[in-house]
Amino acid sequence: MAILGLSAPHYDSEVTQFLQSLKAANPTLESDQQAGRALLWDKPPRSLEEQARQSQARVAQKPYVYQSN
Repeated sequence: MAILGLSAPHYDSEVTQFLQSLKAANPTLESDQQAGRALLWDKPPRSLEEQARQSQARVAQKPYVYQSN
């Protein structure tokens, strides 16, 4: 459309409108989400010694865990 000198009308989907209104109603939403992510997922990298210790402490799993013997 820009080639012809026409501009497309601005469109926001219902989902976009909902998210914009949600963020407007709760301005701390994004920072709260980032804090929750940092709490559960963003972990510092493990040292090589820690990785070796954890791999040595791992218990081998049986090939078929539901087997009775």
